[in-house]
Amino acid sequence: MHKQKGKITLNWAGFIAIVLCIVIANAILAVNTIRSLTETQNSLDNTNSLNTAIERLHLSVVQAESGQRGYLLTDREDYLLPYNDAIASMQAQIMLVKSLHSEIPGQAERIARFIFLVNDKIAIMSQITDLALADKNVKARRLLLTDKGRELYKDIRAAVDEIHMRELNFKVEQFAKLSQIKNDAKLTFVITAVTSTLLIIGMFILTRINSLNAAKYRADLEVQNETLAAKVSERTQELTIYSDELSRSNRELEEFAFVASHDLQEPLRKIQAFSDRLESMFKDDLGEKGLDYINRMKNAAQRMSNLINDLLEFSRVTTRGKDFIDTDLNEVVHEVLDDLEIAIKESEATVNLDTLPHIQADPSQMLQLFLNILSNAVKFRRENVPPIITISYQRTEEFSPAHNSDVAWEIITISDNGIGFSEEYLEKIFVPFQRLHGRSQYKGTGIGLSVCRRIVERHGGEITATSQVGEGASFTIKLPVETSLFTLQGEA
Repeated sequence: MHKQKGKITLNWAGFIAIVLCIVIANAILAVNTIRSLTETQNSLDNTNSLNTAIERLHLSVVQAESGQRGYLLTDREDYLLPYNDAIASMQAQIMLVKSLHSEIPGQAERIARFIFLVNDKIAIMSQITDLALADKNVKARRLLLTDKGRELYKDIRAAVDEIHMRELNFKVEQFAKLSQIKNDAKLTFVITAVTSTLLIIGMFILTRINSLNAAKYRADLEVQNETLAAKVSERTQELTIYSDELSRSNRELEEFAFVASHDLQEPLRKIQAFSDRLESMFKDDLGEKGLDYINRMKNAAQRMSNLINDLLEFSRVTTRGKDFIDTDLNEVVHEVLDDLEIAIKESEATVNLDTLPHIQADPSQMLQLFLNILSNAVKFRRENVPPIITISYQRTEEFSPAHNSDVAWEIITISDNGIGFSEEYLEKIFVPFQRLHGRSQYKGTGIGLSVCRRIVERHGGEITATSQVGEGASFTIKLPVETSLFTLQGEA
């Protein structure tokens, strides 16, 4: 059975290969026929144009000579009208003849000699006419009787006849060639007809065989689909169980984070409370060194409290995220600037803002994202240099390997002229609790940019930065226009 099927397939492959070879050969033959036909037709058009141009120039010479002779015989200037018209047109006709070319070997030299003779003839006729117009008829007739002009015309006539004869022979050859091309075209048509007939018959038989095979394959496919559907159903149940387990795990993790933060905060509050009591009740007894120890203890407890709160906030980016809704980023940024109004005034900062887009997002997290980045731009400023913050926007399309198509992105860039950082620490700034500066220089726990990255990733985007030390930093936020392509709205 398999051997027979393989033999049928091989036979069909051979048949199709033969038909394709015939089609390609026929196409090449047709192209060559069309090219030969075009070349032959161009050659015929060219020789006709050349013959016509030479004949017109010859007639102009005859017309000029006739007008000149009439004037010399009658002394009537109206006979000069055809002479002047012919002389005026001959220069344009000579240029036309020069612009044409002949495919006949040696014909270009004959045409050049013909033009040379015509120019000599024009010169003699002009000389005789000028003498006659100057009332020097005797000299004019004497020059006319030298027969130099007549000999020139004989040479011109002989040159014209020779050129015409050779062009005529060439035209006869081209017509013979054209007849052969017509025969080739008929052969091409016959081959095309035969090839088309064979192809139609072959396609009909092949379609019939394919229809029979399709019924068999369809039955096999239905069996495979049923098997696949059963496997998909089984896998879906497994994924449902896994999803439920993941949701339960997330809830337990959130409850654990809340309880842990609450249990950790309670001892810290007691440390702070008893520190305050020690400071207020035994201030005089503790002395300067004891008060310094208490103050350090209170600061450490406060930092620990801040770290716990920031860690809880970091964990809630995904677990407590709200549903995505239509969010105007212009309103979000203006609200952030209102919150930072005092810091902006104290630092004399300038904020340049482009018009930002509307996106599908969690508004509270967008507020937190811009607040963290803009507050950093104000905080990490150079000494005695007012901050200049620029928020720019553009939309672009890039190829997404995940979707195998172009995806539209909203690109928001926040740049400043602050202290900057070395790009070797680029990944470090997005890691929780990683700091590039000491706590004595700049306040904070080092988790702000980590929260920013987690917010952007929840929205299906990316955040990166470029910077140089002492030249400011530039943070680029890249969010997809179609957020649903990358994230699940209302992710819990």
